[in-house]
Amino acid sequence: MAASATPRPTPASSDNPAARALAALDAPLPAAVAFSGGADSSALLYAAARRWPGQVQAIHVHHGLQAPADAFERQCRATCGALSVPLQVIAVDARHRPGESPEDAARKARYAALAQAAAGRGLRSVLLAQHADDQVETMLLALSRGAGLPGLAAMPARFERHGMLFLRPLLAVPGAALRTWLAREQIACIEDPMNADPAYTRSRIRHTVLPALAQAFPRFRETFARSAAHAAQAQELLAEVAAADLAAVGDPPAVAALRRLSRGRQANLLRHWLRSAHGAVGSAAQLNELLDQLAACTTRGHGIRIKVAAGRVELCNGNLRYVTSTAD
Repeated sequence: MAASATPRPTPASSDNPAARALAALDAPLPAAVAFSGGADSSALLYAAARRWPGQVQAIHVHHGLQAPADAFERQCRATCGALSVPLQVIAVDARHRPGESPEDAARKARYAALAQAAAGRGLRSVLLAQHADDQVETMLLALSRGAGLPGLAAMPARFERHGMLFLRPLLAVPGAALRTWLAREQIACIEDPMNADPAYTRSRIRHTVLPALAQAFPRFRETFARSAAHAAQAQELLAEVAAADLAAVGDPPAVAALRRLSRGRQANLLRHWLRSAHGAVGSAAQLNELLDQLAACTTRGHGIRIKVAAGRVELCNGNLRYVTSTAD
């Protein structure tokens, strides 16, 4: 852990870029800040504590995945004590299952813990410190995986999970601006060694790809953000079309009605149905196989049984149904 100085009360200076971002934010109060103790969440916590005195709490998720995790907690307690901000420390089991990435497992555990901890204190929203560089990293990861519009839309500024509203007010703020302010104010923060570990894809993007982008396209953060917004808008439209088509063909989808749609609308409907009704997100290969089977389904005796995500799609009495592995 690296800390630049002893924590101190909120500085009088108003040039914290996180404070400028919060000035336009309509956050339901009281609110929590997801506080790792790192630079980004430190700048956010200082800004939130100053903007809404007495209405902000901090939640620190202790993953237990790194040796310095206890030191991270101590730093968070020191900072919150200096700011007179209540702190909750939540321990989670973030071990990943076979086939699941450590980052995904930690993220899921973190959101569940944050939502539960905030709700338990009667808080109405949770502020997250992801910033413009994080947004670009997310888009690049999506592109590297061949993601569709949901992936290219990157991280939304507002979303609900586990019954809690999450807000990301810093998505237009470069990470360097936050760190510059912290250094000028001599505010202590944690330097997570994972951020510099080339074993993690995000770390490689941060230290290799982003500097190259900045040199070639100085305004890449703004242009990537516009592309993400366009993708999000297009995905919203596709979701509306899928919901209308699903209402027309029935839920579960009737194959005869489904086959009357174009292949593109079939794919859009099926993705929507699988995700919204069953929480299943299949691969492109699985979805294409399902579409091929639908195209071939011209006789009453034709059967469909295709693995999708953790379950399978089957044909039953003229309708598609999704069966999880536990339903066998």
